[in-house]
Amino acid sequence: MADDDFTTGDSGASSTYPMQCSSLRKNGYVMLKGRPCKIVDMSTSKTGKHGHAKVHLTGLDLFTQKKYEDICPSTHNMDVPNVTRKDYQVIGVSDGFLSLLDDGGVTREDLKVPDGDLGKEIEKKFNNGEEFMVSVMKALDEEHVIGTKVFS
Repeated sequence: MADDDFTTGDSGASSTYPMQCSSLRKNGYVMLKGRPCKIVDMSTSKTGKHGHAKVHLTGLDLFTQKKYEDICPSTHNMDVPNVTRKDYQVIGVSDGFLSLLDDGGVTREDLKVPDGDLGKEIEKKFNNGEEFMVSVMKALDEEHVIGTKVFS
């Protein structure tokens, strides 16, 4: 027992949970090829000679928008990522990183300005002195800004 190391600890909560394939729904989330995806299309085939209905899933990666597909027997379990979404007020943009303030008054400066049009929109709004918020989606210890909102 003396050689066990307990210096690091987390709550032990998993970043995914199992769900039966037939219970998944369009616009829900699922792990496809090891990536968290939003289900954009799914179809179920009839039971075949070997007795399992198959579910054909098509999903878009939450963060890269890359398309993934998978086929799974309807009675089998698939992993579903725990996805959270949080809004932050933008208080600064510097060196490609955002300074964000949450509703509890805590600041964080570890999120990058997203690539593409969304990043340009954020920098433009900030440079124009607008007050606005960004939505941050988190799944599997990965966080990305996915949109902007008018500050209310």
